[in-house]
Amino acid sequence: MGWIRAVGRGVLVAAVLLTGCSDAARRPAPAPDGRGPLTFVTAGDLTHYLAPLVDAWNRDHRAEPVTLVELPDTADETRAQMLSELRSGSSRFDVLNIDVAWTSEFAAAGLVRPLDPGRFELDAFLRPVVDTATFEGRLYAVPYVTNAGLLYYRADVLEAAGERPPRTWAELARQARTLAPRHGLAGYAGQFLPYEGLTVNLTEAIQSAGGTVLRDDGTRVGVDSDAARAGLEFLADGLREGWIPAEALRYNEEESRAAFEAGRLLFLRNWPYVYTDANGTGSKVAGRFGAVPLPGLDGPGTSVLGGSNLAVSARSRHPATAADFLAYLTSEPVQRTVLTRGSLPPVRASLYDDPGLVASHPYLPILRQSVLAAVPRPKSARYEQVSLAVQAVGQDLLARRATPEEAVRRLARELAAIAGTS
Repeated sequence: MGWIRAVGRGVLVAAVLLTGCSDAARRPAPAPDGRGPLTFVTAGDLTHYLAPLVDAWNRDHRAEPVTLVELPDTADETRAQMLSELRSGSSRFDVLNIDVAWTSEFAAAGLVRPLDPGRFELDAFLRPVVDTATFEGRLYAVPYVTNAGLLYYRADVLEAAGERPPRTWAELARQARTLAPRHGLAGYAGQFLPYEGLTVNLTEAIQSAGGTVLRDDGTRVGVDSDAARAGLEFLADGLREGWIPAEALRYNEEESRAAFEAGRLLFLRNWPYVYTDANGTGSKVAGRFGAVPLPGLDGPGTSVLGGSNLAVSARSRHPATAADFLAYLTSEPVQRTVLTRGSLPPVRASLYDDPGLVASHPYLPILRQSVLAAVPRPKSARYEQVSLAVQAVGQDLLARRATPEEAVRRLARELAAIAGTS
C-alpha cells in the first residue's frame, strides 16, 4: 500500500460473496434519512494526524460524531480484520480507508456501495487517482492519498563523476555497474522480498517497458509480450551482473530505505516518504541525495499508482453522513493537513503547485509528474490471487530459477486460470 508499506494476504472473493449472501437477511436497516454516527476504520496512524481531523469533524457535527478505529499497522492484519467484520454481516464499520488495490475486490464482492460522482470534487484531483476508485465504470470509493515510486540517487556521487540522474535503464545499469563500486556502494535496489512490494516492482518494470499485466478490469491477460520480457530481463540482468545486490532479495520498503540512508546504495526505488526520512537525523545521506521519476526502457518509466481510497460499507446505516465525511476528508484544508501533518501525498492537484508546500516539500513537483504518468495495479476482482501469482513467478525469476521467457509464459498461464480465460 502507499499508505501501508506491505499489503497482506486476504481471503478468496468467492468466500466473501457466499458469506455476504448468507447474512443478507441480518443486515440492519438504514436510518430513514441515512444520517447518524459513523465508525471510521483505518490502519494504524503512525504520524498521529487523523485523530485531530476526526475531532474537528465532531466539534461541527455533534449529532453525527465519528469514532476512529485504528487496526494494526500491517496491511495483512488490517485487510483480514476489515473482511472479517464485513463478512459477518456487522454494520460496525461505516467508512473504510482501503488500499487502492483493494477497491476492485471489495466492490466486486458487494462489500462497499457505489457512490455518486457528483457528490465529490473529482475534477480537482490528480487525474489518474480517480481511476483507482472505479470498478466496471462505477465509482466505489473516493481517492484519499496517492503515491508513486521515485528513484532516489546519491547526488554527491553523480556530481563528482559529472553525471546526470538516469532517464533510461541502460543509463541506470551503466552508472550502477561503474560508479557504485568506486565509492564502495551497491548499485540499485527496490523491494524484492516476496510480498506486495515485489508485485509493485515487477509491475513497474513491465509497465516501464510498455507492457501490462492484465487488461479490461482483469478479464484479459496482457503479460505475454515482448515488453513484459524486457521488463523482467532488466531486473534479472541486474542480479546476474551484480549491480543489484543479492541482499536486495530480502528488502521491503523499510529495509531498502535503511540501506540507502546508511549510505550503502547508489540508487533506490521507493515511495515519497523516504525523502523526508532520508533527510532526518541519523541519515548518512542527508543533504546528499536527490529524487527523479523512475527510468524506463527508452525514457521515463511508469510507476505503479499507490495510495488509499475511502469507501462506504454496503452495510452502513448512515450512508448520507458517510458521504459528507468523505467530502470532508478530501477537502482542500484537510488534504493540506494530510501532507503537512501526516506526511502523505494528497490527491488534490492544486497542492502540488503551492509555493509554500513546495518550499517545505521539494519533491512535490517530481511526485506530481510521477503520479500523472503512473498506472494502477492490475484491476481484478481476484487481485489477491493475481498478486500472489506475480510474487511467486517473480521470486523464481530473481533467484535465477527461471528465465524471463519462462517467467512470462508461466505467469500468463496462471493469470489466465485466475481470470477464467484459460
